[in-house]
This record gives sequence, structure tokens and C-alpha cells, in this order.
Amino acid sequence: MAVTGVRYETDGHALLTGIDLDAHPGETVGLVGPNGSGKTTLLRCVYGTLRPTAGRILLDGDDLVTLGPKARARRVATVPQESPAEFELTVRETVRMGRAPYKRFWEADTAEDTALTDEALARLGIAGLGDRAFPSLSGGERQRALVARALVQRPALLVLDEPTNHLDIRYQLEILGLIRALGTTSLLALHDLNLAAYFCDRVHVLNAGTVVASGAPGDVLTSELLAEVYRVRADVTVHPATGAPSITYLPSEW
Repeated sequence: MAVTGVRYETDGHALLTGIDLDAHPGETVGLVGPNGSGKTTLLRCVYGTLRPTAGRILLDGDDLVTLGPKARARRVATVPQESPAEFELTVRETVRMGRAPYKRFWEADTAEDTALTDEALARLGIAGLGDRAFPSLSGGERQRALVARALVQRPALLVLDEPTNHLDIRYQLEILGLIRALGTTSLLALHDLNLAAYFCDRVHVLNAGTVVASGAPGDVLTSELLAEVYRVRADVTVHPATGAPSITYLPSEW
């Protein structure tokens, strides 16, 4: 997946300006940056709820901007930041919704649909929750179900906007570990830089609607960058157990 020269404007105000970034096959790639930096806007351009003012978003050589909603949904699956939990569907029915791009609305489920749904439920560790009502699930269980729904779309690209939002640390680690283990090309926005440093192969840092740094977490997430982009003092070391960058934020008076 490659984003080249993407710009997005609304009411004469540019929210994204000349975004260039990529995600290689099988990579877990993080978008990080302060609030208002453009992470969610960029993801919405990638999965199609916003149309870029300029630029291209290429997946296997095809420009996603030119595809219709159903064709795009066969290539890109998304787990948005906020998903309503009020709909009265079972977990299995919720996951099976991911097969919608492959059929007309009146067509019944096929044996393949059932098999893919069962496989996704098992892969996300929620096979025993299939008959539960989706609203009855915990936050971590809901996120697993939504990732399972995305998986049954058989996407080439999985896009996730703050997949650990509102989850306690156990579920944050579990969800990101599962996403990384899927082997699918994944592009995800994260607030927590330590999680991004540990789980992402590469990170792209956004600030004021543009990419200001890209690369491996250890090369990008430096004290200097955090001071410039986030306006905080931080000590960045290498964690002795994980080998990943470990960020400790320092009070301004230190």
C-alpha cells in the first residue's frame, strides 16, 4: 500500500498536505502524532469515507480512490475508533457481516461464508461467544469481534483507528498481539507510543497534517522528535527484555 501526495481540504482548510507513506506486505505500520495531527482523517481517506482532494492511494497497483464501495471493501477492511454496540445481533451475525461485499443483499449465506466466520471466531479466540449478543460483550471482546468481522472480508489491507481505545492494558496487549500475528498488512493509528514502539514494524509520525518522520520505531521515536512534535521531555532507552524503544516522560520541571 502506498499513499502518494494525498491532500484533504474541507471548507478551505487543509487537514492533510502532501502525505507520502507506505506499508509493505505483511507489515504492521503505525500512525502516531498528537491530537489533530491528521491520523483519523488519513485513515478515513484510505478506507473511503473521505475522498482526498489530491493524491493517490495505491494497493497492489490499483488506486483505491477510484474504486466503488463494494470493490474497495473487498480489498480494505476497517475497525473504526468508535463502533456502536446497540445493535441486537449475535457475535456470529456481527462477524458474518464482513461477507457483505461478496454478495447481493438478498443472497443467503454460503458454506464458505460459514467456514470463514467460524475460522475468524476461532482465530480471535471468541468461538465460544458466537451466540452471545454483541452489546453484552466486554470492550476487549467487542474489539476481537470487530477484528474478526474485518478478517472475513479477506482484505489485502487492514485499517484500524485506535484499536486499543478504552481498553485496559491486558486487552491492549492482547488485541495488538493478535493483529500483529495475523500476518495481514495493517495500518493503525495509536496514541500510546510505547505500544507503537513494541508492536509496529515501522511508524509514520504525523504533525499538523503532514508526515514529519518515518522508519523503524528505534530510529524515529527519539527524545528530540518527541520534544519537537509532542512538546514533551522524554527519556528514550532500549528495553532490556524486548529490545524495543521504551519511553519515559519527564515532568517539565525536571
